Amino acid sequence: MAARPKLHYPNGRGRMESVRWVLAAAGVEFDEEFLETKEQLYKLQDGNHLLFQQVPMVEIDGMKLVQTRSILHYIADKHNLFGKNLKERTLIDMYVEGTLDLLELLIMHPFLKPDDQQKEVVNMAQKAIIRYFPVFEKEYTVKLSNIPTIKRFLEPGSKKKPPPDEIYVRTVYNIFRP
Repeated sequence: MAARPKLHYPNGRGRMESVRWVLAAAGVEFDEEFLETKEQLYKLQDGNHLLFQQVPMVEIDGMKLVQTRSILHYIADKHNLFGKNLKERTLIDMYVEGTLDLLELLIMHPFLKPDDQQKEVVNMAQKAIIRYFPVFEKEYTVKLSNIPTIKRFLEPGSKKKPPPDEIYVRTVYNIFRP
């Protein structure tokens, strides 16, 4: 039996949450090693585990995968979630790219200075409401949340991460601040 994938990232959503979702959709159990200190990150970097010296990193099938899109593609392809043909794969890719664009928009908000957070909320909300939400609400949310493995992932007590709180923000600052 193959070892369970191991995810390396701070204990929060960030760039790893989409990986958790894909693993959940595939019904794959996984382990997590949460980065809590700068030293843990240095250990991964010094051990040549991070191709571009950054996380997220997923250990799977004897490989150490980095770069969110590459990780998502590998897992989706391995578990037949990446479409049956070029047309389906391209449509899936469009949703993935849109999701990652939305994530980029939202991911930095907790890390902005309080004055900048106020201004950015309006900008982010407008972009999200106009560009992304209509696409994802068009049956997509209902279909996705009715997949049995996703339903379990959305239940309390799963490995789905909550929105970033002050502890997460402080931890991330401590790990990644130069």
